[in-house]
Amino acid sequence: MQNTVTPTHCPYCALQCGMHLTPAPDGTVEVGERADFPVNRGALCGKGRTAPAVLSSRVRLTSPLVRSGGGALVPASWEEALDRVAQGLGRTRAEHGADAVGVFGGGGLTNEKAYALGKFARVVLGTSQIDYNGRFCMSSAAAAGIRAFGLDRGLPFPLEDVSRTGCVILVGANPAETMPPALRCFTGLRENGGTLVVVDPRRTRTAEQADLHLAPRPGTDLALALGLLHLVVAEGRTDEAYIRERTTGWEEARAAAMAHWPEYVERVTGVPVPRLREAVRLFCEPEAAMVLTARGPEQQSKGTDTVGAWINLCLATGRAGRPLSGYGCLTGQGNGQGGREHGQKADQLPGYRKLTDPVARARVAEVWGVDPDSLPGPGRSAYELLDALGTDIRSLLVMGSNPVVSAPRAAHVEERLRALDFLAVCDVVLSETAALADVVLPVTQWAEETGTTTNLEGRVLLRRRAITPPEGVRGDLEVLHGLAARLGGERGAEKGFPTDPEEVFEELRRASAGGPADYSGITYRRLAEGDGVFWPCPAPTDPAPTAAGTSGSTPPTTAGTSGNGAPGPGVHPGTPRLFLDRFATEDGRARFAPVTHRAIAEEPDEEYPVLLTTGRVLAQYQSGAQTRRVDELNAAAPGPFVELHPRLAQRLGAAEGDPVAVVSRRGRAVAPARITTAIRADTVFMPFHWAGEGRANTLTNPALDPTSGMPEFKACAVRVEAVRP
Repeated sequence: MQNTVTPTHCPYCALQCGMHLTPAPDGTVEVGERADFPVNRGALCGKGRTAPAVLSSRVRLTSPLVRSGGGALVPASWEEALDRVAQGLGRTRAEHGADAVGVFGGGGLTNEKAYALGKFARVVLGTSQIDYNGRFCMSSAAAAGIRAFGLDRGLPFPLEDVSRTGCVILVGANPAETMPPALRCFTGLRENGGTLVVVDPRRTRTAEQADLHLAPRPGTDLALALGLLHLVVAEGRTDEAYIRERTTGWEEARAAAMAHWPEYVERVTGVPVPRLREAVRLFCEPEAAMVLTARGPEQQSKGTDTVGAWINLCLATGRAGRPLSGYGCLTGQGNGQGGREHGQKADQLPGYRKLTDPVARARVAEVWGVDPDSLPGPGRSAYELLDALGTDIRSLLVMGSNPVVSAPRAAHVEERLRALDFLAVCDVVLSETAALADVVLPVTQWAEETGTTTNLEGRVLLRRRAITPPEGVRGDLEVLHGLAARLGGERGAEKGFPTDPEEVFEELRRASAGGPADYSGITYRRLAEGDGVFWPCPAPTDPAPTAAGTSGSTPPTTAGTSGNGAPGPGVHPGTPRLFLDRFATEDGRARFAPVTHRAIAEEPDEEYPVLLTTGRVLAQYQSGAQTRRVDELNAAAPGPFVELHPRLAQRLGAAEGDPVAVVSRRGRAVAPARITTAIRADTVFMPFHWAGEGRANTLTNPALDPTSGMPEFKACAVRVEAVRP
C-alpha cells in the first residue's frame, strides 16, 4: 500500500471531478478535496466521496470464476480462465465465422481500454460486431452535432462558461441529482444575473431552482423546440446576418418550424402558450445564451431530430460558435466522450474517424500494421447487437457493462444472453450480467490503475493509480494481451496489445493524429503537469485540424480554463472553445436540420393509457452494479419506486409506499408508490438502477432512432395497477 496523496479523478459521471486519494493505515482509502481542479473546485457528491468503498474485497471480485459442470461459478486460475475465454471465442469463430463473435464495451472504460478493445475486436477477432453501452447515453446528441457542426464534442466550451452566459435552456437534465458539483455553474449563472429555463416533465430538484420550468408531455420535446423557433421567427428575433454568413439550410428549417404554431404546440406538449413566449423572451434578450440537452430529448426514437431542433434554435438566434453561447450536451458516463472516440463504437475508428472512410482505414491500418482491407466494416448498434445474441452472434465478450439492467426490453436481453454458446464478462463486481457468464474475469478499478478519460468538456485527463490492486486481479489491458496471445496464432498478436497504459496511449496518439478527435499533441507528462488538455490537440509536426474550426482562434481564458499548464513553444495548447472561426463542415458553415414533430413509437391507448419515463436518482449510478454495494448510498436510495401524481394514485386506490405494478407490452415491474405533484398526471417515473421485479428497463421500448441507434428509453405506453395482498 502506497502512503502518498495521489491527485486523481472520480470514477463515476462525466464531470470526472478532481479528488485526492490517501491510503489509510487500516487498509481503507480516504478521499480528499482537490480544490484546484477547475471542474468541481473540490466539491464532490456522495457517490464520489464513497467511491473507495467498492475497492474493498468484501464487495468486489478477487479471483476469476468459471462455470463448473454442475452449473455454478467457481474460482479458477487466470491461466484456466483465459484459456476458456480464448477457446470459447475461438471455437465460435472457427465454426460460424468472425461475425458470430460479439464484443460489448462500456462508456466507463478509459481511453486506452476503449482503443485496445476496438483494435482487439477488429484485428484479433476480425469481427464487425462491436458496440458499447455509450450508445444508450448520448448517441443522438452526437449524431445531431455531427450533422449540424461536423463534429461531436459534448460541450464545445468549458463548463465554467455556463455561469457567465445570459440564459441557459436545460432540456431533459437533472444535474442536481445526476452531477451535483455542476450545479454550482447554474447557481453562478443566476447569481450573475442570468436565467435558467428547465424543460422536464417532472419538477425535479433542478427544476425547482429554475426561473422558468416547462413540463412537456414525454416524447414531445421536438414539438416544443419547433414551437419556440416558430415564435422566434414570428417575433422577429432571428439573427439574419449570422444566418446568412455562418449557416446553410435555413429556408427549409424555417418552413418546417413555421408549421408548428404555438396553439398546436400547446396541444401536443401541454405547455401553455404564455410560457412558450416567456421562454423565448428569456433566451433571446441577453447577448449570449446556451441550450444544453441530456438524456430526456436524446433517448427517443427521434432523438437526433429532437436535438437538431434545439440546435436550430441556437443557430437561428446566432448562439453557436460565439463566446459564452452555443449548444452543448451534458454527457452521462465517466468516459462517455472518449469512449466513443477511439474505436469501440460499431462505426468508428480511433480519432473519431469513420470506419467507412478509406483514408481513415488506411491511416489506422498503418498504425496497427495490418492490411486496410482486413478491417471489417460497421457492425450492429448496441441494442441490435444484443437482440442478435444466440442467433447470429453465438459468443460475446463484455467489458465494463451490465446490459441485464441497463438495456431496453431488459428481460428479452437477459433471455438472449442466456441463449449464447459462450459468454465472458470482465468486471469489478459480480453484476447481474456477470452472473450469467461462463467465465468472469476480475479487473482493476480506477484507483488501482492509470489511464486517461475525456470529460464532458472534451478535457483529456490523467486518472492515476493510487493503490496496489489485490492479488488475483488484473487490468483489462492485461486481459486483452493474454487473449491476443492465445487467439492470434503464430503472428505474435499480443505484441500489439501492451499492458502499459502509457504505451497504449502513445499508439492512440498516432492513430488519432489528423482525425476529428486529434490527441496526438497530448502526452502523459502534459496531463500530469496540468488540469487536462482539450482536444483537438495536434502534435507540433501535424497541421492543426481544420475540422475543429478553431485554428488560431482560441481566445484568452481565465485561470484554469485551458487546463494545459504552460506548453512550450510550438506546442499546441489544446482547444477549450470550438467553432469560433468556422464550423467543422467542408464549407465551415453550420447546417440547419429541416425537422418536423412526430409521435413517439408507442403512444398510450385504452389498454396502456399512461406514459412511463425513466431516469436516475442522486445516490445511485447507471445500472447500480457498484453503487448498490455501498451502504451509505443504499441507505439514501434503497430501492426502486414508481413516482405518480395524486390523481392517478387516487384512481388506483394506492397510498404512499404501497406496491404498484407498471405493465408495458414487454413486461411488468413492481415497486412502492411515491406520490407527488412534481410529475404530470399522465406520466409515471421509475429510476433504472435496480434489477429484479423493480427493473424499470423490463418495460422500456427498444424502438430505435434511425440515425443514432438510440432506443426510446424516455417514453412508452404503460398501465399502472395496484398490487393487492
